[in-house]
Amino acid sequence: MTDIFREIDEDLRRDRYSKLLRRLAPAIIAVVVLVIVGVGGWQAWRWFDRQSAAEAGGRYENALQIAREGRIDESAQALAAVAADSPDGYRMLSRFRLAALEGGKDPAKGAADFTAIANDTSIDPAWRDLAKLRATLLQADKLTPEELQAALQSQAAPGQPWRFTALEALGVAALEAGKFEDAGRWFDQIVTDPAAPANLRRRVQEFYLALVAAGPTD
Repeated sequence: MTDIFREIDEDLRRDRYSKLLRRLAPAIIAVVVLVIVGVGGWQAWRWFDRQSAAEAGGRYENALQIAREGRIDESAQALAAVAADSPDGYRMLSRFRLAALEGGKDPAKGAADFTAIANDTSIDPAWRDLAKLRATLLQADKLTPEELQAALQSQAAPGQPWRFTALEALGVAALEAGKFEDAGRWFDQIVTDPAAPANLRRRVQEFYLALVAAGPTD
């Protein structure tokens, strides 16, 4: 009798499970579909993201090639289009390059474009600092040596990502102002720092050689 009751109990449990499964089947299927769609959607997004980046890269390179051919206005239009609808990396590169092109024609416009990048909080702070530096350099001829030093000195501090570029700019500005001791102070920080790029150290040494060759000034 015990075996019979056990079989009946198992049959009842199977029957209840079958009914429960039939009742829950639509929900279970929906969850499975969502999981499949989610995984498929993620894979599709990764594929689309790669395709989008590849397309943006091609358009960006094409815009640079147009600029190399001297068709600056066409290049600017192409870069603006890339900046408008591309993934973040190429959007930022296009904005930088477009600001540089504008700066070549109109320094004030280029400086304004770089300032807009510097004020964009969605961009990594290091790149915003570079945009700020580029904006300052485009306006350098309108700034006094003191104003230029005030604008660049914080970026020339140890640990700053664009320190050596700022040091070189400060040194060149000091040279142009005839402040040779100040120029030497800025340049020495480049020459004596092993972290400075080798080509920059060579360029600074060439400045020194040019000054020596020029001889004393009255």
